[in-house]
Amino acid sequence: MVIDMDLLEAVYEKYKDNIFAIGFNYFRNTIEADDVVQETFLKLARSGKDFESEEHLRNWLIRVAVNECRRVSLSSWVKKKAPLEEYTGQIEFETREESRVFAAVMNLPKKYRQVVHLFYFEDYPTAEIADMLGISRTAVTTRLQRSRERLKKELMEVWEDD
Repeated sequence: MVIDMDLLEAVYEKYKDNIFAIGFNYFRNTIEADDVVQETFLKLARSGKDFESEEHLRNWLIRVAVNECRRVSLSSWVKKKAPLEEYTGQIEFETREESRVFAAVMNLPKKYRQVVHLFYFEDYPTAEIADMLGISRTAVTTRLQRSRERLKKELMEVWEDD
């Protein structure tokens, strides 16, 4: 099946930021995040897959991106990570609080960042997150709970200092 380049470009424009966010969340590094975006859309272009709906396409892209993150993290080619502060200065936030929340989330351990991102930013239910990450539903809810506790503690300390 030949992919319509105009359609592929439209899908890329619509979802590239979501896929980048998944990669950045996973690696805290723009180089690997860009690689995840590239590989995800290459797989889409090569797949020849017919999607039932826009939601099916979105779910497929996110699942491929999560799997790509796993694949890259197992690779011996994973590059040295740059400090997170280098990238948070490049991202623009509407408010100072949004910047602090982002920094707090990015400081969580990877296993917590993943579920927080998929749950709050991609709006996936816990059952689908469990399926994507290959963990139990209970593990997802536990990680979400622990993430919330850590974020609450860290953000309360920051806001009390202001």
